[in-house]
Amino acid sequence: MSKTLKKIGKHFAENADSLAIEVVEAVLSSLDLKISNTEKDQAIKMYEELFGFLGGSVVEKDYLGVPDIILEWSKKNAQSQVGGRISEIVLRYSPTREVLNDLITKLSIQYELSLKENASVIKQVNKIFDLSLNETVLAFEELSDKHKKEAQKELAELSAPVVPIKEGVAIVPLIGTFDEYRIAYLGNKVLPKIVDMQVRHLIVDYSGVLTLDIEFTHSLSQLGMVLELLDIEIIITGMTPQLAQIIVQSGIDVGKTRYFANLKQALENL
Repeated sequence: MSKTLKKIGKHFAENADSLAIEVVEAVLSSLDLKISNTEKDQAIKMYEELFGFLGGSVVEKDYLGVPDIILEWSKKNAQSQVGGRISEIVLRYSPTREVLNDLITKLSIQYELSLKENASVIKQVNKIFDLSLNETVLAFEELSDKHKKEAQKELAELSAPVVPIKEGVAIVPLIGTFDEYRIAYLGNKVLPKIVDMQVRHLIVDYSGVLTLDIEFTHSLSQLGMVLELLDIEIIITGMTPQLAQIIVQSGIDVGKTRYFANLKQALENL
C-alpha cells in the first residue's frame, strides 16, 4: 500500500464525523431535499461508518465487503417506499455518488494521490453504492410482494363476505373486480365457511361486481355446482342484462338456480 493511500485512509478514519456531515449537507442541497432531524442523524451515522470503513478497507485490492449499516440503511430506504415509488430512492444515488466522488477527488489532490490511486478509491466507493442500490431494490420488491399479497387477502375478504340472515339462509354480496386470486379465494375460503354455517339457501348478489367475463362466470358456476351437490340452493340476485347475456353466451347450465332482479325479490320469495 502506498504512503499516500495510507494518508487518505487515515484521514477518512480520523475525520469520519465531519466528512459524514459534509456529505449529507451537500446531498440534501443538491437534491433540494428536506428531511426530519431523525432521518438526517441516521444518514450522518451511516456515512460516519462508511468513512470509518473506507479508512481501513477501501484501499485493499478487489475488496468486496460492505458495511452492515449500509445494508440496513438500504433496507430502511426500501421500507420507507413500500406503497410508493422506488424511483424516489433510486434517483438519490446518482447525486450522492457525485458528491462523494468530488470529495474523494479533492482529498486525492490534497494528499497527492496518483490518478490510478484516485480511481481505485472511487471504484471501491462505487462498488459499495452498487451493492447498496441492489439491496434497496431487492428489499423493495420483496416487501412490495408481501404488501401486495396482504392487500389481496384483505380485498378478497371484503369482496365476498358471508352474511347470515336467518337460520339456514345467508347472502354473499360479490363486490369489485374478480381476478384469479379472488376466484380461488371463493373456493378455498368462502365455500368451506358456507358449509360450516350449515346454509341451506345461499343468495349470491352480483350488484357490486364491477366487471364480468365468461371465465369468471364459469368459475362461479363450478362453485355453484359444488354447493348444489351439497344440497345448498343457489339464488342469484342483482341480475343485469350484461350478466344474462354472458350466461347465455357461455352455455352454462343454470340447473336449479333461481334468478331475481334484486335482493328484495329474493327475500320475499323465500
